[in-house]
Amino acid sequence: MKKKTLTVEDLWRIQRISGLSLSLDGAQAVCSLMRYSMEDNKGSASLWLLSTFGGGPRQLTACGDKDGQAAWSPSGERIAFIAQREQEGHKDDTPQLYVIPPDGGEARRASRFAPGIDAFKWFPDGKRIAFVSWVWPELKGSKAQAKRFGEFKDRKESAYVTSDGWYRHWDRNLPMGRVPHLHVLDVASGRVKDLFEGTDYELPRADPDAHGFDISPDGTRIVFAFDPLPQKQNDHCKALAELQLRTGRFSTLALDAEWDFESPRYSPDGGTVAFLASHQGKKHTMPAHLALVQTGQAWQLVSQRWDHSVHAPLKWAADGTALYFTAEDRGRNHVYRYPLQGGRPSVAVQGGWVQGFDLAGEVLASAADAMDHPVRVHARRGDEPARRIERFNDDLLADFGVGHCDEVLLKGAQGDEVQMWVVYPPGFDRKKKYPVLQAIHGGPHAASGDTFHYRWNNQVFAAQGYVVACVNYHGSSGFGHAFLDSITHRWGELELQDVEAGTDWLLAQPWADRKRVYATGGSYGGFMVAWMNGHVPPGRYNAYVCHAGCFDWTAMFSDDAYTWHARELGAWYWDNPALVNAQSPHAFAKAMQTPTLVIHGALDYRVPDQQGLAYYNTLKAKGVDARLVWFPDENHWVLRPRNARLWYGEFFDWLKRHQAPAKPVKAKRVHP
Repeated sequence: MKKKTLTVEDLWRIQRISGLSLSLDGAQAVCSLMRYSMEDNKGSASLWLLSTFGGGPRQLTACGDKDGQAAWSPSGERIAFIAQREQEGHKDDTPQLYVIPPDGGEARRASRFAPGIDAFKWFPDGKRIAFVSWVWPELKGSKAQAKRFGEFKDRKESAYVTSDGWYRHWDRNLPMGRVPHLHVLDVASGRVKDLFEGTDYELPRADPDAHGFDISPDGTRIVFAFDPLPQKQNDHCKALAELQLRTGRFSTLALDAEWDFESPRYSPDGGTVAFLASHQGKKHTMPAHLALVQTGQAWQLVSQRWDHSVHAPLKWAADGTALYFTAEDRGRNHVYRYPLQGGRPSVAVQGGWVQGFDLAGEVLASAADAMDHPVRVHARRGDEPARRIERFNDDLLADFGVGHCDEVLLKGAQGDEVQMWVVYPPGFDRKKKYPVLQAIHGGPHAASGDTFHYRWNNQVFAAQGYVVACVNYHGSSGFGHAFLDSITHRWGELELQDVEAGTDWLLAQPWADRKRVYATGGSYGGFMVAWMNGHVPPGRYNAYVCHAGCFDWTAMFSDDAYTWHARELGAWYWDNPALVNAQSPHAFAKAMQTPTLVIHGALDYRVPDQQGLAYYNTLKAKGVDARLVWFPDENHWVLRPRNARLWYGEFFDWLKRHQAPAKPVKAKRVHP
């Protein structure tokens, strides 16, 4: 029987797994499962239990909307999670902590903390939980916070007023007048204590999560990362501090103006803290290395001779002799085991792309996807083979054919080897002709990975009959620091040579239709297609798609990461405008003639929507064929089912409209 091809509607029927957490004995895992409804235009998440010995999964929660961040209590008798629900006649205004027994029953609200809860960890005694919340630092006590929250919620004014240099992040304003503090919740009584109250300490403001702090095995200390400078910024180097809970005394564990420290994790005996360290004083692109520190001693690097960047979370082996973490390697993301006393790091879980993992005793559980399948969960006990412990999407996907994926190596810029993924349409026939589509990744210091991407899904692209190419150009992560850093202060130059080498390879294939050649990209990939429009001769590509692309580096100073610009581009725009403009697509607008679909979201603060609007307006003013898709309710990504369906529809319609060879377009003068 002929297999069906994947559509955007099918993509949104796939159930999405996240938040994997193991019980202390490793016998069970809990995860969050998100289901979307195209009809209702929303999703809902519930918690599911998975046995690491095999057997079917069991749904744990059903009443919530977005139950997530589940974590087992140390005794295994309860699972805590964050949700926003209505219970006992009270509807949560903000996310709260709930606890539920793993054998079933109703979840119980454990907190009623008005400002809400962002992330948490259990104390070893199972009686307390440490959590993160944004609070007004000048206030004392939960009642004062609740009163101020009520006043803020009911205010009639809408202005955001600040003197901070960092006031918004990604798609939202940082909570006005508030900072992220660590708190302790007594689970039985619901009493809350602010551990930072009356101090200048706060957690880093960029999405503070459970990776940013840890609790010692004896429950007497908490270690956390913080910005030591009085005026906070996203690119400041963070330090590590430790709080003695009995005395309330803080001490600094690691502080260096040139090094960024984060993601601390106590060893099983509590005597050592492992963390990530990046030498930002040397260069802003430096990788994160493993590091260790003991109280009263100097911190030390561990993995500095290993040319990989280490990702949180860090997990200690039970005997304290090794650490587990994820790291990228040539377009894949693996779980590594790193021995601390000699020996070489080894792959503990092979990607694809490992999206999450947990370690308990001798059990290692992982959630990983690949180019040809969404996330699957496996568990491995000791040296036994890994066992698949869920099959949430198998029945749905059994009816669909997927495209084969090849890894191609090219000679790119500077004569360096460059990787390119090539995804073929299902049922690919080398004797036929196929249109080719460059899908250029963002970052720039990210990668086109062996991953099942919901927002730019290569299988959905290929199912429409395109051969899809994904080039890991110079600047991409996972290929060593020198390769990643090579584009610094000359954006667009090497990346373009690499993408063009990929297109040359595609067009040399007998199945490539030279009359249908396209390039698309999002974020930095959007920058790249705008850059290509000003640098690649018209006719090379039939059309471009620019999603959330950077167009004008001077105007980009309205973004949430403006303090990084000079590091990446080589100068502030007022000090060396020529250097900045030499890397800015807008400066080459005169040469732009290729038809372009421009897509942007109004809630995008990483690449503000005026970038897309300016690019679109420029093309229209020049008389270049262009179309705009602007979402008032989306951020850097498109996250609502109906909007995603429209996105894919506009994307494919645009490519089909431009199937004939592109012809140079004479610029039309627009009179004021």
